[in-house]
Amino acid sequence: MIVKSKLLKQISDNYPNFLKKDLEKFFDIFLNEIKESLKRGERVELRGFGMWSTHIQKSRISRNPKTSEKIHTPQKKTIHFKMSKELFNKLNNEK
Repeated sequence: MIVKSKLLKQISDNYPNFLKKDLEKFFDIFLNEIKESLKRGERVELRGFGMWSTHIQKSRISRNPKTSEKIHTPQKKTIHFKMSKELFNKLNNEK
C-alpha cells in the first residue's frame, strides 16, 4: 500500500529541484480538483491511467444481518473507477 506521504517522498526524490512544500501543495490542489469535479457529477479522466465517475445508488430497504431488522438506506453517490487499457495491460504483463 502506498500513502500520500510516501508518494510525495518518491516524487521529491525524483525531482529534487522542487521544494517539498510546493509538491505537497500541487498534490493537494490536484486531489481537490478531482474531488470537486466528482461532487459536481463530472467525469475525471487521466489518459493512460483511468477514469472516475459517480453513480447514484437508489434508496432502498436494507436488512441488518445481525438483528434482521429492516433499515431504510437513503440515496447516495458512489464513485466508479475504470482503468485504462494501458494500465490493464501493464498490470497483466501484456504488450
